[in-house]
Amino acid sequence: MSARERCDALLEQTLGEHASFREGQQEAILAVVDDRARVLVVQRTGWGKSLVYFLSTRILRDQGSGPTLLISPLLSLMRDQLLMASRLGVRAKTINSANVDEWAEIDRALHANEVDLLLVSPERLGNERFRERTLGLVDRGVGLFVVDEAHCISDWGHDFRPDYRRIGRLIKRLPQGVPLLATTATANNRVIDDIGEQLGEDLVSIRGPLTRESLRLQVIELPGQAERLAWLAQNVPDLPGSGIVYCLTVADCQRVAGWLSGRGVSVDAYYGNLDPESRLQLEDRLRRNEVKALVATVALGMGFDKPDLGFVIHFQRPPSAIAYYQQIGRAGRELDDAAVVLLHGREDDEIANHFIDTAFPREDNLRSVLTEIEGSDGLRKRQLEARINLSGSQIEKCLKTLELDEAIYKDGSSYVRSTNPWAPDRERIANVIGQRRTELERIRAFTETNDCLMQFLAAELDDPAPGACGRCANCVGPFVPTAPDEDILAEAAAFLRRSFLPIEPRKRWPPEGAGEHSGAIAKGLQAAEGRTLSISGDAGWGRLVADAKDGEERFDQKLVDAAAQLVRGAWQPNPPPGWVTAIPSLRTNLVPDFAERLANALSLPYRESILKVHEKPPQRDMENSVQQARNVIDAFEAQPAEISADPVLLVDDVIDSRWSMTVCAALLREAGSGPVYPLALAASAPGKR
Repeated sequence: MSARERCDALLEQTLGEHASFREGQQEAILAVVDDRARVLVVQRTGWGKSLVYFLSTRILRDQGSGPTLLISPLLSLMRDQLLMASRLGVRAKTINSANVDEWAEIDRALHANEVDLLLVSPERLGNERFRERTLGLVDRGVGLFVVDEAHCISDWGHDFRPDYRRIGRLIKRLPQGVPLLATTATANNRVIDDIGEQLGEDLVSIRGPLTRESLRLQVIELPGQAERLAWLAQNVPDLPGSGIVYCLTVADCQRVAGWLSGRGVSVDAYYGNLDPESRLQLEDRLRRNEVKALVATVALGMGFDKPDLGFVIHFQRPPSAIAYYQQIGRAGRELDDAAVVLLHGREDDEIANHFIDTAFPREDNLRSVLTEIEGSDGLRKRQLEARINLSGSQIEKCLKTLELDEAIYKDGSSYVRSTNPWAPDRERIANVIGQRRTELERIRAFTETNDCLMQFLAAELDDPAPGACGRCANCVGPFVPTAPDEDILAEAAAFLRRSFLPIEPRKRWPPEGAGEHSGAIAKGLQAAEGRTLSISGDAGWGRLVADAKDGEERFDQKLVDAAAQLVRGAWQPNPPPGWVTAIPSLRTNLVPDFAERLANALSLPYRESILKVHEKPPQRDMENSVQQARNVIDAFEAQPAEISADPVLLVDDVIDSRWSMTVCAALLREAGSGPVYPLALAASAPGKR
């Protein structure tokens, strides 16, 4: 039986009699299995790229080839792909962070040739044990090498991932004649050219139209978060089926989900730092239509497959038109009609610029990390935090960059300097950042265009024949309201001013120690759980806090009233506080002034029970927990004469690391106070995706 006949038979076996390939699918399979070619497939989401590599794997294995090695970026994508593989009779296994207990058995099955396809994340390629044992598969005779979401290889791709740089080195190890298949739905000409350079000569490109006929697009400008929250509450319940609401930050996911849930809309928040099991459960709930929507960051992106997803809404504008196209591709795969709505507002540019500015570690930071490692026998990440004033995430980025540049290597849990010379690739970094700025301008242009919205996106992806869709709001007029109901808007504004967050007490001193402080914090010296009134700069009280921090002489009386209402109403710490004190500063009287006014509003005494005895740099300049703790550990002294045995409200303005609160609470408890309840006007804004 020829490969073409085997293709047809396997397709019917999987999808039923009379099933037929989409244009380009069989062409790609035959290029892999007959020609042993290196193939790049660029096709719209929902086209069926995974069918190509699973059928190719099945045919190659039947011909006696070795197993397929598939590099795939996301856990949700892996899970869906394993389900499809089983339907095709492909014995597929995955090695990832969620199945550590299965690694040994998978390794045994690989060596016994009982696995047809091994699916791994690019990050796994950086694991020394994995490279030494499992990647021996490449040298022994891999049958097919697959790179899914191949735009991640390219610096110019919308979701470039540093670990994908390891793939080029792996490709060079492929034995002669081993076919390679790379797939993506979001690659313009520049990305395709870059992928081609990295995957080798004679790359066969199979490219199709990117327009999605089932999607109806609309763009709505609603500058404030209150307007967008109100719009969601008014419209999400009436949208068809279930869907995704995308937000740019974790904090916004939590806020939007809380707002909609409070109004009886069944939603859950979804983001990258949830544990794997929780993420899988949430994905299953959406697939089974047990929720109206998941309110998600881009962690729910590439590869999440729900063919009947009815809508995708963006609470904020994404950083590029190409990223936007990728995200809306979750909707309407097997529907005739799906709603896609982009809301955008005043904070979009600020968030986008933050991600651009932090995309690459600064050269001076890289050199600092490298210098510390170079002067040692090897350092762990925690040890670097104790030596360098950089955040944990900044140090991680530096370590990742230096490791991929082969300037350092990992020995157990420590990083060691290699013998390779190192110099930063300044030109590449400048070019990539410039491209990101251009992409930001293009997505702004998308929100302002009067032309067909789908045609605009297709043109951004260099679709060879973009045309007007005849379905979007620009082509035929709005299909959802463009402004929220005034009554719901008032409720949304009130909700934003009730977005209180807990302050969890710290229970241990930093791992690397801070002076005499190390190990567990004695229970009798710990703070109680506290509260923050807002997130710094947010659409609730956060802007008033930020305005005062920018130069006002005192905090607005509205903040005093709101804090008093929080203590008396939503919070009600028990036993109730009997007095109020503040964390002082040698530079400003903002916080003590606010705390004294709050004490008056609560009819409680105010006491200056803590003194600032050493001038230290602002905590906002301290980048990680070890540095933050050391910065305040000896900065304050308690005043026993001003301390009562009653519970106390300990007030600060903006809380980030919690170390000032932790240290001052310990001083108060040690001097005889009752339970210490931290209260901050704002928490620093988180930016995790």
